[in-house]
Amino acid sequence: MGGWYESMAEEDFARARTRELLSRISGLLDPGRESLLPLDEVLALLKPAGETYVGMESVDVDKIVGSEGRYRDFNRHFLPRKEHLKSRWMSIDMANYEDVPLPPVRLYEIGGLYFVRDGNHRVSVARLRGQASIDAEVTRLDAQVPLRQGMTLEELKREVLGYEKRRFYERTGFGAATGDEGLDFSSPGRYDAVLEHILVHKYYVNQNLSRELSLAEAIWSWYENVYRPIVLAIEEEGLLSRFPGRTASDLYVFIVRHWDELKRKYGLEYPISEAARDYGARYGSSPSARALGALAASLRAALDGLAAWLRKKGILP
Repeated sequence: MGGWYESMAEEDFARARTRELLSRISGLLDPGRESLLPLDEVLALLKPAGETYVGMESVDVDKIVGSEGRYRDFNRHFLPRKEHLKSRWMSIDMANYEDVPLPPVRLYEIGGLYFVRDGNHRVSVARLRGQASIDAEVTRLDAQVPLRQGMTLEELKREVLGYEKRRFYERTGFGAATGDEGLDFSSPGRYDAVLEHILVHKYYVNQNLSRELSLAEAIWSWYENVYRPIVLAIEEEGLLSRFPGRTASDLYVFIVRHWDELKRKYGLEYPISEAARDYGARYGSSPSARALGALAASLRAALDGLAAWLRKKGILP
């Protein structure tokens, strides 16, 4: 009987690897769509305020979307990506055939979705066998930004950016002070940098005033005298076309940092327009690189169509 169970487990692993290969091919140009969410990167984005031990729960298997340390070993559907996982994977599968009780997996829960701390192989076998739920020891992490099933890391970044922007505008009154609702970034964490710039600007302006500058006044002064001139330099140099996916506000942060380095090297009178030009020349992409990006987008669309067809035929999960 043991040989029969081993043969069945070997067939199951081969089936899982075939599905993973087809899934990988269909997501070749968008690997994030087929990847497990890495817990460490999710935590870096969400910055949970605290954690609560929940205890034992029966967890829906399809709500397990990431892993603490093995996210490279399995894809989004917990199909095994590497052959060296075979021995451990088969032992778990055989235990299921033999009705051998297995210990509960250990999970983190964030916003109703789960990340594996321990038990990736058990989750993988459960997914392939069509198991609806799995026993788990759960610890809940508190975060302000919600997660959704099927969300990629890039989509989570956009959710975090939306949350950061709303919080920044509400806390500072930036929109009312400037009339600009379009202070947007491509990566999280930069609204804090902008607020620091505003507060430093406020400090220096206050040195020449007999009264304390209000935050709204400081925001307007920074916007008109610091931010807008740099954005105009960015527009005059046509820099946005050389940094696909970046915003004018991104480039403002990058160029200010670059400008500070150039002023230390060449003196405080170094012009911002030259700093913007130098930054673009050093770090901007070439026309050929932008053409390759457009080609990659076309190929990605074609592979998305292939993936949809494979799922319709039941070949991909």
